[in-house]
Amino acid sequence: MTRPVVVLIGPPGAGKTTVGRLVAAELGMPFTDTDELIETEQQMSISDIFVERGEAHFRQLEADAVARAVTTGGVVAVGGGAPMTPATAELLESMPVVFLSVTIADAAGRVGFSSARPLLSVNPRATWTRLMGDRRPTYERLATWVVETDGRSAEEVVGDVVAEVRGS
Repeated sequence: MTRPVVVLIGPPGAGKTTVGRLVAAELGMPFTDTDELIETEQQMSISDIFVERGEAHFRQLEADAVARAVTTGGVVAVGGGAPMTPATAELLESMPVVFLSVTIADAAGRVGFSSARPLLSVNPRATWTRLMGDRRPTYERLATWVVETDGRSAEEVVGDVVAEVRGS
């Protein structure tokens, strides 16, 4: 089994997809975003999957997508809730993981808490804060490295992630 060089975790708005694409380009490796993988395979948006099939169905699709993605090598970004699934968390424990940490102020500016983020569609700021409170201990436990993203450009964050991966 090929292992990823790095798996990016963090809440909505942390920059997992943007940073992941740039890290993969910098390292000359493939990039896999598990949310994009799910949307392509299901031919529907994550939001529509939540509405039409429910969160439990989405979480199963997500766990399957993560399990497949981490066998392809390269750089992998997983959905914000993926590490909360016990099987996914167990899988990530043996991987090189970067937790992209972000505060609500920066996250809100990046994602705008749109309806494309189903768990944030009702009272997005309060929901994000609650989700982050629930998820942060898991993110921190799984993290090989924590990279702060607040007030920083994607390029600055990428520099830190690449430095960690390369051990410099």
